Amino acid sequence: MAHLVGVSCTLINPFPSTKTCTKLLNQSSPLSHTSIQFRTSKSPNVILQSFKQKPQRQQVISATATPISHEIKGQPRSNSPQIPNESTSKPKKVMIIGGDGYCGWATALHLSNKNYEVAIVDNLVRRLFDHQLGLDSLTPISSIQNRVRRWKSLTGKSIQLHIGDICDFEFLSEAFKSFEPDSVVHFGEQRSAPYSMIDRSRAVYTQHNNVIGTLNVLFAIKEFREECHLVKLGTMGEYGTPNIDIEEGFITINHNGRTDTLPYPKQASSFYHLSKVHDSHNIAFTCKAWGIRATDLNQGVVYGVRTDETEMHEELCNRFDYDGVFGTALNRFCVQAAVGHPLTVYGKGGQTRGYLDIRDTVQCVELAIANPANPGEFRVFNQFTEQFSVNELAGLVTKAGKKLGLDVKTISVPNPRVEAEEHYYNAKHTKLVELGLKPHLLSDSLLDSVLNFAVRYEDRVDTTQIMPSVSWKKIGVKPKTVSV
Repeated sequence: MAHLVGVSCTLINPFPSTKTCTKLLNQSSPLSHTSIQFRTSKSPNVILQSFKQKPQRQQVISATATPISHEIKGQPRSNSPQIPNESTSKPKKVMIIGGDGYCGWATALHLSNKNYEVAIVDNLVRRLFDHQLGLDSLTPISSIQNRVRRWKSLTGKSIQLHIGDICDFEFLSEAFKSFEPDSVVHFGEQRSAPYSMIDRSRAVYTQHNNVIGTLNVLFAIKEFREECHLVKLGTMGEYGTPNIDIEEGFITINHNGRTDTLPYPKQASSFYHLSKVHDSHNIAFTCKAWGIRATDLNQGVVYGVRTDETEMHEELCNRFDYDGVFGTALNRFCVQAAVGHPLTVYGKGGQTRGYLDIRDTVQCVELAIANPANPGEFRVFNQFTEQFSVNELAGLVTKAGKKLGLDVKTISVPNPRVEAEEHYYNAKHTKLVELGLKPHLLSDSLLDSVLNFAVRYEDRVDTTQIMPSVSWKKIGVKPKTVSV
């Protein structure tokens, strides 16, 4: 894979024009029988209107292929408790917003395999971010159209595809009326804290896309599917790092002789995390005011790339980010170890967070869907399985790497974030376990697997993207110059 070295690109407008979007989409995933229509918003507050279409020309793709009648090698078996859908005569419908992304794609395949009727809603902008920043997934990932078609050819199961932006309420309304979901799983947000801290335009985009998009989803449920259950992916980052135990969503306070149970205090640490806090408040309010049923999954840091479904064929492979903008700690460390780059520990390395395997992400979403909230109920689950500090993760990767013959070293780099580097951290996470979650805990064998995966694709690694390049303190008004 060729990489550009020493090239400096100033992104005067970091968000794409209609022409750019059309060109990129046609290059990455030529459509033989469909066309994409874009509409430019007249509102100056809308930062990005990419991959949009007029509702009357809404693109819905269902892969067409002859179902395979014989058993497929590697076809996963159902082993999750309290999942009633497979025994029902009519499959439940699940709309997955952001279904082309890291968590969304794995979840879409998992639920489809469990006999849910699945529709993906996505504007494909995550792929465009890679193009703008000169990044690339460690793994080669197929176009969303080819992914869906391959899934159909392997399993006989169809996944609908609605390409458009949920910030366009007309598009979202048409998707709702067309599919009529029983549940909506909402991954469709800009999910990177560093990305939200690059410059003013990306901070504004993150807040607009995430908060307005979620508001549109809430209004769509109210207007078109009032019984629909919203499963929203939040983040443990909403809580920050308080010097008391982190409860699951709510905390009981005794103050001046009176007691009340209140939402747990939020201490967000980036414009991205702040957008998630706003989401939680908006969802809680609409549950109270409109009777919406919602589950807020405050997810920890996800690692790994493989699920039973994504292993079935190379075209189903998930993305794997290792760069300083979108890569998460454990995934980044494994890639760094594989290519002989020192593990980059930010500051003192005492930052502690909750972590979980991508296989547990899809399991948690399935459990939330199968056990929905009641009308008017806003419930919060902390979605992680283990807690580690950055130093602990570096130690585990170093140990696993040496077993594979890798010379793994660790360096401390200046922390680009504004955060406590040593702190108390004890978060509760029992509700999903009570529903039947069977965690995949981080073990030597799992680390070996992720490391071997990184070694397999080491020729695709661009080492210039490993070091952090976004500073919380240096964010400014002007669009950031990105070096690749």
